[in-house]
Amino acid sequence: MYTLTTILITLCTIFFTVLAAPLRLDRATTESLEKRITHTGEGTWFEVGTGACGYTDTDSDPIVAISAEIYDTGGNCNQWIHITNTDNGQSAYGKTRDECESCGSGSLDMSPGLFEELSTLDTGEIPISWHFMSEDWSP
Repeated sequence: MYTLTTILITLCTIFFTVLAAPLRLDRATTESLEKRITHTGEGTWFEVGTGACGYTDTDSDPIVAISAEIYDTGGNCNQWIHITNTDNGQSAYGKTRDECESCGSGSLDMSPGLFEELSTLDTGEIPISWHFMSEDWSP
């Protein structure tokens, strides 16, 4: 009886040790987790055209240009972003279609139509927070 109890305790200990062990994440998993981060920075607007993702858009389309640091090789092209103007609480969704060379890592450049959902164009620059939506999400 003592031997059986010892074996069961040992097996349970091993089982729970394995469950508690950290997992090594691959690059895809790490990138997926990165998309859940809320970024903060400045929001500005620009006149759109053909963006770094290779699509031609208009000023009325909800277009976002992300920083070169985050754009990297274009892996976020066509991914939706939820953006909030932290001054007035207004929020909107924009689609990643371009790269912003002059933007800081947390800043976004937006089409005039998208920017106007958050503030007036006369404002020029607004404080924002934003995050990527899941890849299969669409408004």
